[in-house]
Amino acid sequence: MNTASVANAPPSAAPGELDGIYRKILWRLIPFLMVLWVLAWIDRVNIGFVKLTMLDDLKWSEAVYGLGAGIFFLGYFFFEVPSNLLLQKIGAKKTLMRITIGWGLTSIVMMFVTTPTMFYALRFLLGVFEAGFYPGVILYLTYWFPDRRRAKAFGMFMSASALAGVLGGPLAGTIMTGLDGVNGWQGWQWVFLLEGIPSVLAGLVTWLYLTDKPADARWLTPRERELVQADLERDQRALGHREHSLLASLKDGRIWLLILVFFCIIAANSSLTFYGPTLVKEVGFTSPAAVGWIMSVAYLFGAAGMILNGFHSDRHQEARLHCGLAAALGAVSLLAVALFLPLGALPTLVALTLAIVGTMSAIPVFWQMPNRVLAGTAAAGGVALINSIANLAGFGAPYMLGLIKTSTGSLTSGLYIVAAVELCATLLILRFVPRFTQAPLPQAQPAH
Repeated sequence: MNTASVANAPPSAAPGELDGIYRKILWRLIPFLMVLWVLAWIDRVNIGFVKLTMLDDLKWSEAVYGLGAGIFFLGYFFFEVPSNLLLQKIGAKKTLMRITIGWGLTSIVMMFVTTPTMFYALRFLLGVFEAGFYPGVILYLTYWFPDRRRAKAFGMFMSASALAGVLGGPLAGTIMTGLDGVNGWQGWQWVFLLEGIPSVLAGLVTWLYLTDKPADARWLTPRERELVQADLERDQRALGHREHSLLASLKDGRIWLLILVFFCIIAANSSLTFYGPTLVKEVGFTSPAAVGWIMSVAYLFGAAGMILNGFHSDRHQEARLHCGLAAALGAVSLLAVALFLPLGALPTLVALTLAIVGTMSAIPVFWQMPNRVLAGTAAAGGVALINSIANLAGFGAPYMLGLIKTSTGSLTSGLYIVAAVELCATLLILRFVPRFTQAPLPQAQPAH
């Protein structure tokens, strides 16, 4: 193949060659991004486990905890869009390194919190530092995978939040039980310290390991880089016209519909994240280690659901029903948790597990929908905008549950509300989100 022919026509791939290249990219990027997301998720949600003893030690109410758990998402809201726009400008390596080191240091400082004001400030700061990581990775993966391959990549990456639940629960429980009183520190202080240090180290590795775009990937051969670039360009043409201007996208009702849908999903997801351990404790499991292992099993099923739903969505090239029906499972299961909570442990824990599976399985396929209507700067800012505004539900839902628990002594009525909100996600998707049909993929021109 000479230089002139490369300039005039994109390279053609042998049958199965692109599959092999994308498999190589998948295994190069996704496991490392999953490790980062596990660390981020553990540092974000370990508060749900440390509250089992932290509240008693510091004499705080459930309302204080609920506000502190949720105020993290205010930091998200204010800094997520700027972070994603910065990623588009300076690249993923620098952005993700800054984010990872920042949240790790903040988590470590959390061990010294003594007042609600300090608690609120550090939770807000944790949200500021972590802002941009999740939507940044969503944007980053669009640089590497065409539309028809993204749901699987998204599903594998996002399943790390469920895997973090598998690992984080037993880890936090073991630390709280085994190190309580060592060096004069409470068990929950050791959790913040030992779970923050790995994030700082991982941030340094990020700079050395990640590659911003396929054109920069020295671990791909020149031919592999050419084939991927040509395939991504064909994919862009097949998707047709999409909005590139961020300001113009704000006038698009579809973006605000997607914000509302994701808001409903996140309301349920954050409620399960921050109050799942509390629900387990309320059905009779008081040991932090036991609570951690029970939540670990629930999140193991959640991880399987995310991956399987992502694979199935890619195979059938359909995201709308895969998201809506998963959200419906989460809503019905949350309702069952509320109904079974006074009746006994087994039905409550089964319903809690199904709620985690349904809610988490809706998330990766949801992100197929914004990327089908946005591109360029609109994708960078729009994805972050959707995530930041919708994640205000992560502030409101835990705070609401904390207030209800403080005033009534029970989470039941709050769970009814959260279940109804998540059901709205399904109804909005089925009623207002149109079916998506991709144009036929343009064929690569044969090389001469």
